[in-house]
Amino acid sequence: MSRLNQELGLLQGIGLLSTSLLGTGIFVVPALAATAAGEASLWAWMILIALVLPVAFTFAQLGRHFPHAGGAPHLIGRAFGARMERLSALLFLAVLPVGLPAALNIASGFWQALFDLSRGQTLAIQLATLVALLLLGQRPAKASGFVQGAIAVAIIGTIALIWWVGDLPLSSQPLLPPIDGSWHLLPAALGVMFWCFVGIEAFTHLGEEFKNPKRDFPLALLFGVLLAGLVYWACSVAVLSFNAYGDVHNDATSLPRILDLLLGDQARYLTTVVGYLACFASMNVYMQGFARLIWSLADEGKLPTVLARRNEHGVPARALLLVIAICALCATLAWSLSLSLDQLIRYANGNFVVVYLLSMAAGALLLRGIWRWLAAFSTLLCALVLTMLGVDAWYALGLLAVMGLLDYARGWRERAMRAI
Repeated sequence: MSRLNQELGLLQGIGLLSTSLLGTGIFVVPALAATAAGEASLWAWMILIALVLPVAFTFAQLGRHFPHAGGAPHLIGRAFGARMERLSALLFLAVLPVGLPAALNIASGFWQALFDLSRGQTLAIQLATLVALLLLGQRPAKASGFVQGAIAVAIIGTIALIWWVGDLPLSSQPLLPPIDGSWHLLPAALGVMFWCFVGIEAFTHLGEEFKNPKRDFPLALLFGVLLAGLVYWACSVAVLSFNAYGDVHNDATSLPRILDLLLGDQARYLTTVVGYLACFASMNVYMQGFARLIWSLADEGKLPTVLARRNEHGVPARALLLVIAICALCATLAWSLSLSLDQLIRYANGNFVVVYLLSMAAGALLLRGIWRWLAAFSTLLCALVLTMLGVDAWYALGLLAVMGLLDYARGWRERAMRAI
């Protein structure tokens, strides 16, 4: 029996996941990948999709058999116990200090194409975005599904427009170019490209809210991943075809420059609106995922029960308010420290990969038959991606180690108090 309102259908689920995956990455990451690996980045997208699909299949089966608002941490807890559930939940929430400021940074950057914004005005846009996320999050989940479905159509339409007006593919740009001598460039590209497929673990928090979770949740997850992968690859073809990459400035403005080249000065308005909405959609899934995780922990007595209260629409409004407040604080700190976008993305990726790794290991224990073997294979793939991150992975691994020691010390202290 679901503890939340079951209102999501298949199309709404596809819209939620695809916009989550496309959101903050579609206008930036293809250019970052092209800068790291050149034409070989087109092969990197194929490799990444092949790596992500087994992970998506495993998440789909876990969500089908164990739909729960606790998402990935709940699944990890079922497999490895309450301590690992707490640690993975904290690790997931620890994305907020780095991942959310990165997303807000990208979102506010689109308005700079229209206005000459000061640093203070940029922060104001970021905080206003959080307020809008709070207002939408107070509505039922199906409201987000409808909004994000429309945003997904706008994103896909923009990439299709670039292909049509730009007469792609160009004869000078092979869709899958020779890769001889470029294999060594792929790990660096994959390290930043993984950002594009984070969102699957947040989507698992919505499993309880599907009308037919056993059928629609896995289908929405798989179709959403494939749709996003195809759009990313098409966007990379455009970035390479028009040479819209190469340094920090070009990477940050790659798609706006392409649209300006093809459509003229008026393209700035299209870029700003679609780019901002894409980022908004991605952040919305995460805000709601974080809120449902906190609500689920509170509903089970693992956090203060005041966070388990729901509003008249049946959504965890108080938990969402807490998440938005934390995000506002983190965004303000990142703004004051002037952290770079590339740093924020790479550190956040480490947290996501570790959560994915633990989730796949949980699937190897919880699932049966061929799905168990697929989960074990996915565990190895996630471990491989973690090694590709190199030193950037230490943010997540260090956090996990410190939180583990603190949790162990807390448990030891509680046992000692009971023994007295």
